This record gives sequence, structure tokens and C-alpha cells, in this order.
Amino acid sequence: MSKVLVTGGAGFIGSHLVDKLVEMGHHVLVLDNLVNGKREKVNPKAEFHQIDICDFETMSLYFKDIDYVFHLAALPRVPLSIEDPVGTSKVNISGTINVLEAGKRTGVKRVINTSSSAVYGNQDKQPLQENMTPNPISPYGLQKWVGEKFSKIYSELYGLPVVSVRPFNVFGPGIDVDSGYSSVLGRFLKLNSQNKPLTIDGDGEQTRGYCFVVDLVEAFILAMGSQKIKGGEVINAGSDKAYSINYLAGLIGGEKIYGPERPGDIRHTKADISNAKELLGWEPKMSFDEGVKRTIEWFENEKLT
Repeated sequence: MSKVLVTGGAGFIGSHLVDKLVEMGHHVLVLDNLVNGKREKVNPKAEFHQIDICDFETMSLYFKDIDYVFHLAALPRVPLSIEDPVGTSKVNISGTINVLEAGKRTGVKRVINTSSSAVYGNQDKQPLQENMTPNPISPYGLQKWVGEKFSKIYSELYGLPVVSVRPFNVFGPGIDVDSGYSSVLGRFLKLNSQNKPLTIDGDGEQTRGYCFVVDLVEAFILAMGSQKIKGGEVINAGSDKAYSINYLAGLIGGEKIYGPERPGDIRHTKADISNAKELLGWEPKMSFDEGVKRTIEWFENEKLT
């Protein structure tokens, strides 16, 4: 089995990925500064270090003898990036460069870089294809695009194999419900549990090609092992079916109220997954309705414990 490092492995997506890697028998190191992540989410069979990716000298020490790196550490919310473009750029751009540089110096076999569908911004055509010219409308989207460009440069200039995966609106058990920057589903779950109306930004007709977290983890694992990846590729990981915020609110139930549109909010996203099918043999398995149902059940159980 391989020795695998996961940055951001104490977060929502990262902890799911770490669980799967441990289950597969890999030796897993987790680096996380616990700004967003939680120590208790980290699989006890993984080796955990509270490290900030912006601290290159300390972080790079843990890359020795690593085979594969999954880079998930980020400040991953559009509203936060609008409030603090400088701080989020430090983490999302400089931190990513640090990970790539550490990987280059130690000769890791492959880096799987986590990008975002936010790089697309608003496009005239759906579904969104990787060959479209990115049009980010938030600092976060721009930061993730810059990370992709550095990933490509590190692949082509330095020979470090890096693949960038663009997740689309990830959801599932373990989703953040407590942050002011929580995703829409996390926010809805918390409001509903407090018997408050679901607050919708804008008219609620924005649509998203959601990705269930277990499906995304599978895409990451396949990106680690695919022989078709040479380096510099960008691959969508999302659904080719889109659902509106109003539809999601209907699955949660309860009263709805509408507020102003959020700055930097993309109107529509739906993933073209042809690349994922060809390079990874991947497509999402979980239906949106069933995924939301399982997330609600997880949240209800969390409240009881």
C-alpha cells in the first residue's frame, strides 16, 4: 500500500477521503491547521499533525517518502473570499504553491489538487466543460483558477504530475451547519432545526449540479490511480443534472423567505462529466433526492447524540 498525505484532512470532504484511504489500507498522514477542520473527524488510524500549509518549512518536512498528495486545505467559501480577499488568497494561492513545491522537492508520484466549479463563473452555455474559458466572479473562484494554472505549470515545467479536480457543490453527512459560511444545505438544516424559515438568497431559481461526498471521494481515489492521467489535466466532479435552491428547500420542508442576491453567486452550474468518464471511469452514483435524505438523517442523528 502507499503512503498518502492529505492536506485539510480534518474537514468535511477531507475526513471522508481519509476514512476511505485508511479503509483501503494506505498509510495516511493528515495535515490540518483546524481553522475549519475538527480533530475528532480525523480517522484514529491516520497520522495527524496540526500544521498550516502557509508554513512551508514545517509543512514540507512531512512530504518525505510520500507517494501521493491530496490537497484539500483551503478557505473554501465565496462569501469569506469577498470579505477577506487577502487572507483567503494567502491560503488558497500561496498555500497551494507550497504544497506543489514540497511535492516537487520530494518527488511525489502525483498531486491531486482540489479546485472548484467556482472557476467557471457565469457562462452562456450549460453543462460546463473544462475547455471553457474560466470567468470567475469571486476571489475564491479566481484563487482556485490560479491554483489550477500553477498545477499545470508544475506538471509541464517541473515534471510533477498534478491533476486538478473541480468539485460541484459537495454535500452529504458531515456537512458544515455551524459556520456563517455554511453551504446552502447546511444552512437550511440548521434553520429548519431551529423552526426558522429557510432564508433563500435571490429568487431561489439558481441551479446547481450537486455532488454527493461519497461520489467525490471515489473520483479522488480514481484520480490517484488512473493510468490515463499524465499531469496538468482538469476534471469536473459533479452532476449533469441540476436542481434549484427552491427544489432543495422543498426537500427540507417548512416556510421559505427570500432575501437579496448574494454577491459573487453564480446563477447556474451543471457539470459535463465526459472527461471524468474518459480519464477516471467515473460518474456519480447517488441521486440528489436520496443524498439529501441521507444528509437529513445524519443531521437528525447528530442532534440526538
